[in-house]
Amino acid sequence: MKMSSRDIEALFRMHYRPLCMYALHYLEDIDAAEDAVQEVFIKFWETGPSTDSGKAYLYTMTRNRCIDILRRTNRIVPIPQDASEDLSDEQLTERSELEARLWMSVNRLPRKRRELLIMSKGEGLKYEEIAERTGLSVNTVRNQISRALRTLRASGNDILPMVLFTGLFVLMVKRALYERRYS
Repeated sequence: MKMSSRDIEALFRMHYRPLCMYALHYLEDIDAAEDAVQEVFIKFWETGPSTDSGKAYLYTMTRNRCIDILRRTNRIVPIPQDASEDLSDEQLTERSELEARLWMSVNRLPRKRRELLIMSKGEGLKYEEIAERTGLSVNTVRNQISRALRTLRASGNDILPMVLFTGLFVLMVKRALYERRYS
């Protein structure tokens, strides 16, 4: 049975961000990752997928599209950061979905608070360095970052450790820099 355009739209809304995060592991460029995922959805829609197709098929298509892009541009196919941990495709999918949820939570923060959090956790700056760069007091920086972390903690217990203890937050810095460029 073929999927309706409404079903495909629902898949797009549900999986677009996680697929972009997944593609970013391969392409290391947010623009290229977004383009790749859009191309995947166009092909998915044009081929008239069955209702048996879905999330796993989209992730496979995205991985293959990323590899095609890398080959076409004569770039070496990188091993995604997560691959060094010997994660399965299912675990990579789950990680991408978690990253997308983290992005959505961080994007909901007030702009200034989000920027301070990214400087601290993403760029690795100390509170004193952030204060100097922004012209805020160290105490204000500390309070704003604390409030941002409290908000993320309320978003879900599985999101906060990712901000604090993994390098995945660096991917968010790339995204934030991209968004600053077009804001």
